[in-house]
Formats: sequence, C-alpha cells, structure tokens
Amino acid sequence: MAVESFQLKDIRVEGLQRTEAGTVFASLPFRVGDTYTDEKGAAGLRSLFATGLFKDVRLEIDGNVVVVIVEERPVISSVEFAGAKEFDKDALLKALKDIGIGEGQPFDRALADRAEQELKRQYLNRSYYGAEVVTTITPIERNRVNVTFAIREGEIAKIKEIRVVGSKAYSEGDLLSNFELTTGGWLTWYTKSDRYSRAKLNADIETLRAYYLNRGYLEFNVVSTQVAISPDKQDIRITINIDEGQPYVVTGVRLEGDYLGKDDLFKSLVTVKPGEAYKAEDVASTTKAFTDRFGAFGYAFARIDFRPEIDRANGRVVAVFNAQPAKRVYVRRINVAGNTRTRDEVVRREFRQFESSWYDSQKIKLSRDRVDRLGYFKQVGVDTEQVPGTADQVDLTVSVEERPTGNLMLGAGYSSAEKLTLSASIKQDNIFGSGNYLGIELNTSKYNKTYVLSTVDPYFTDDGISRAVDLYYRTSRPLNSQGEDYRLVTPGAAIRFGIPFTEFDTVFLGVGIERTEIQGSSAYLPNNYFLYRERFGKVSHSLPLTLGWSRDGRDSTLVPNSGRYQRLSAEMGIALDSRYLRTDYQIQQYWPLSQRYTLALNGEIGWGTGLSGRAFPIFKNFYGGGLGTVRGFEQGSLGPVDVTGAYIGGNRRINLNAELYVPFPGAGNDRTLRLFGYIDAGNVWGENDELKLDSLRASAGIGLSWISPVGPLKLSYGTPIRKFPQDRIERFQFQIGTAF
Repeated sequence: MAVESFQLKDIRVEGLQRTEAGTVFASLPFRVGDTYTDEKGAAGLRSLFATGLFKDVRLEIDGNVVVVIVEERPVISSVEFAGAKEFDKDALLKALKDIGIGEGQPFDRALADRAEQELKRQYLNRSYYGAEVVTTITPIERNRVNVTFAIREGEIAKIKEIRVVGSKAYSEGDLLSNFELTTGGWLTWYTKSDRYSRAKLNADIETLRAYYLNRGYLEFNVVSTQVAISPDKQDIRITINIDEGQPYVVTGVRLEGDYLGKDDLFKSLVTVKPGEAYKAEDVASTTKAFTDRFGAFGYAFARIDFRPEIDRANGRVVAVFNAQPAKRVYVRRINVAGNTRTRDEVVRREFRQFESSWYDSQKIKLSRDRVDRLGYFKQVGVDTEQVPGTADQVDLTVSVEERPTGNLMLGAGYSSAEKLTLSASIKQDNIFGSGNYLGIELNTSKYNKTYVLSTVDPYFTDDGISRAVDLYYRTSRPLNSQGEDYRLVTPGAAIRFGIPFTEFDTVFLGVGIERTEIQGSSAYLPNNYFLYRERFGKVSHSLPLTLGWSRDGRDSTLVPNSGRYQRLSAEMGIALDSRYLRTDYQIQQYWPLSQRYTLALNGEIGWGTGLSGRAFPIFKNFYGGGLGTVRGFEQGSLGPVDVTGAYIGGNRRINLNAELYVPFPGAGNDRTLRLFGYIDAGNVWGENDELKLDSLRASAGIGLSWISPVGPLKLSYGTPIRKFPQDRIERFQFQIGTAF
C-alpha cells in the first residue's frame, strides 16, 4: 500500500545482533528531517539487501517514524574440510575466501553452492575427475554456523593415450617427444606429466604448431582436439587432428613502410634467409629486432606487420615486413611494484632509463636485466603504459616478485682420509631490504677449518662503487700428514672496493692484514713447513693488496644457459714479513645447444711467486682435487707430496672442466631436474716442479642436479681416467642447500 510522503522525524532499527546501526543508517537514502517517499523506501530496501548482511529486511511506518526491521544472516564461525589430502587447508581456505566463504563472513546458501563448485574445480585442475564434495551447515549459538566440506577425492585420472592424427612428414613419436603431457612412465610420480591440464594441452598444441611452422609448413592447422574420459573417470585419451599443408621455401624479403631513412640498418637485422625453408621463429625474431630498434630510437609503439606473399603452386613465399613507427615518446615516470620488502631505491639505482628522457628500449632491457641479476626476485617485468591524454608520454612499471634471499647451505663429502666432512654457510643477500649482503661461512673439514664473516654494500657510493669487508679465521694442515698436533692458524681482515667501468665490467681494489702461525711440534711438521718455519720464523705477518677484474655476461647467475664469465685477481704481499704475488684467472662459457641441452666449459689458471728475494709463502699455495677443481680425487690431494707424505699444494695450478646438462628421463623440459656428464682435468705444481701437461690428472663422471623441495641438491659420481699411483680417489660427492 502506497504511503503519502511526510516529514521524517525519526528512524528506528530493530533486529540487529552483530551489525552496527551505523551500517544500516549509512545504507539508507534518507535522513531525519528529509521528506520520505515510497521511492526512497524501495531504494533503501535494495541498498540494505545489497550489503549481503541481511536475510530479510522490512520497512514499517509508525506515524512520522520509519522502523527498519532486519533479520541478519548467520555468520560463519569456522570452515573445515574432511577428507582433503591433495590440497593444503590454507590453499582451499584462500580459494573459498575469494568467493565469500570464510570465517567471520555472512553465510549465504548460494555462496555455499558456489564453494562446492570451486572445490570441484580445484580438484579437476589436478585431474581428480571423480572428486565429490558434500556441504554440511551446523547452526550454533548467537546466529552462527559451522561450515564443513566433506570431500571424497577418488583416484587421479591419468593420460592413457595421446594421438596426433594427420601427420605425414614426421612420425607421431617425434611430435609427441616435444610435449609436456605424456602417458604414464616410471618418473611421472614426480613430474605429474600424465595428469591432464587444459593449459598444458594448449601449450603442447602451440609447441606442435611451432614445430611445423619452423620447418616450412606455413599453412599448418590444428583441425580439432578431442579429450575423452572413461566412464569410471580414471583414463583420459587425447586426440589432436592436424592438417600439415605443404612446405614453403622463402624466395625473397621485402621491407615496406617507414624505416626512418635507415633501411640498410634494418635490413641487417633480418634473419629470414631466402633459399631456406620458411621459419616462423625467424619471422618473430626479425619482428622483435625491428621493434627493439625502433624502441632504441624512442618509438615505443612502433607497429611491425608481417605479410607472406604465398605461391602455392610452386611452394614459395616472399616475406614482407611493413613498419609504422608512430610517434617518438619519452618516459614520464618509473614506478616500482611488488617489492614488499626491498626498498624502491635498490631497484631504481639499477635503472639506466631515466625519467623525463627519451624512451630507449635497449636501456630498459639493460635495466631489467640488472634488476634481475640482483638475485632478489623470482620474476622481473617492465610494463609500458601510455599516459592518458597524451601521444608522446609513457609510464614504466617495474613489477617484481620477491623471493627468499637468505640461504642456509650445507655441504658434505666422504673419503677414506677425512671421513665425513661438513660445511655450512648462512648468507643474506638483501638484508633488511637494503640490497646489502651479510654472510657467515663455516667449514669443519678434518684438515681445513674456516670461519668467515663478510658484508658487502653494493652502493657504498651513489655512483655504484661497492665495499666489502671480510673477517676470517682459518686453520689448515695438509692431507695425509703423519701427525695431528700441528696446524696453520690464520686470522685476518680485508676491505675491498668494486669500481664499475662498464655495465658488465668491474675492477676490484682492496687491502688486508693477516697473521699466519705455524703451530705444532717439529716432530710432526711436514718437512716443507719445518724448513719454512726455521727460515722465516713461527709467525708471519702480511699486508696483502688485492687487485681484480670481472666481466659477467651470463644470462643468469643461478642457472646459466648462455653467456660468458671472466675473473682475474691478483694478491700482492707489499709489506711486513711476507712478500709475494699470487694471481688467478678464470673463464666460464655457456652454450645452449638446444632448448633442453646446455654445454658449460670452465678454465682456471693460478700462479704465484715470491718477491724481494723471498720464497713464495707455503701457506699461500694452491690446492687441487675435489669439488671445484678435479672431481674424482680427494679434496686437496693433487700436487707435490712432502717427504713426510703430506700433500702441500704448489704455486701453480690449472683446472679445466666441461659439463653437459641434459633433461632427466621422463622429466620433459623441467630444468629443475637434470642430469649432467662431466670431464675434469688439472693439477698443481710446486716451484721446483716442471710444468708438464702429461702430469695432468683427469676424471669423468655423471651427476644429478635437482631443485628439490628442501633446496638445490647436486650429486656427482666420478672416476679418474688419468691418475698416478700416489693419487687418492674420492668418487662420490654431494651438496644440498635450502632457503629460509
């Protein structure tokens, strides 16, 4: 019944239990003193229902007073899951909270039904096609409910068959070998590649498409895809029907459009080669090279269109690239997003593209790579957004996803001499989000003990000069010594500065001070140590000056796949008791042989000599054998042997290493689990030894590299392929680390 409008004197609310009265008043479109109408009343009802807090709402008129009568929805007291084994409870709670089911939220039966469907969807994504979900609502005091989802997961549906129908040029087995999805195998318990996923299937179809498009089949087409599941929802069969088309050969390349008068420059960027089969990857790389080059000139929105001119009768194609550079733009603002812990300045100081400067895609890529090489982030991306209302301005947003930057590394080795050797280090690469490094390293080897405290400030100055400070305490004694009551004790400290000369080159300059004491009874000292102590005394002080250079062009510091790393260092004792020069040069090269195979080579050479007529300090000797040098031999066992049987190292060293990384059988392209084969060669020579290549030791072996749930794990087993009778063998080694 319609109510005539009247002057509102009061508003009363009845039925509230938990909801604040202010929430109701704020939702009403009228206030005391307003003129009340039926239209305002209807709008108030709609607004109150829209809050989702009330099961029922009524308005009653008592003279010039509006009475709002509400019936609140029950509030969810708890959400429980029974029978859920595949998912962690927190993951399920998060999925349901996104649709409105969570502790403290109003309960709605419709939302509970949606929650059932969401849980089923989560299980479908993991191939549990027979999963069933039953919801139980239990009312409790104070208008609350407990929500329980009883889940019967059932068995995982496995892929039993994958077919590619219509392939003529290539065998079905060759095509399927490129797929991430597979049928059951002995390792699929880990890879889970036999579990169906629509996203993975789409990715495999694109891989199949790329396979043909890169072999001349320009008109390749996927006709249809069928996914069939057995009546018991346990077996899945996938059929992909394709039309290969015919292969095409490129007969010419033509550039059309505006190339800023630099046609010859852009022609040099073309990777499509006339006379060869059409390759979509060459077209894509050429298009990207054009876009990047336009971007380097400030044309952020250049458009490159590819148009093939096809001659089907003769199987030929002309590649035509049309360029429209649009307008040159500059960067208005650079934003940083996703860094919940790392300070903005840590990211911004790596950028070579500046605000209020012309847009330069090469500087932006370099900036992104520099941020990525910090090692603080899982992912780094740069998005370009045009400023609304302008045609020549863009904003850049650097999106990062942070990762744990602390590492607890544990290492272990076993040999007949040292038995079990343990090492550990605690490192924080981005302490307090400042970009600074703090590390503590420990080594409990029977023959070598090390305690090191290090800190690095990568931006000690605003222009990028770094400062590193080391405090250390080392004790050591040669392998296979006759006694155990002697050792070399070396406490010391050092400070180093790193000066960047280019984006990839850094020069290091530092100075330190250390004290080395030869402790122990003369009866048990190795002869060389005894003679050195007799000549120069029990304690030696030195003031080492360090000079170094490094160039890092690798694509990744953690898992390199391409690029080169070089390092040259020199340490010179310039004062006090010890006068010497110790140099070391290392070079690493990585080649991606294919998407799945990586070849890595490493070479290192070290040389030392005494200065000012003094002998090279025996405690500065190089050592070889074991991890980091020549695997298959015991740690520190290569080189000269003292008359007492101790391995005392030498002043010259050579290491050569080669590794080939291959996918683990059944793991597909998963780079977190790989096998590697290696060949190592090297040796150590003393001052009086003739450096002969026929004295090199060599070994070969295989290993496993796995980013396991508890951290990176590396296992290796090797055997010497060139050894001498006095050599000591260590075949098995492993290393494991975990992040915190």
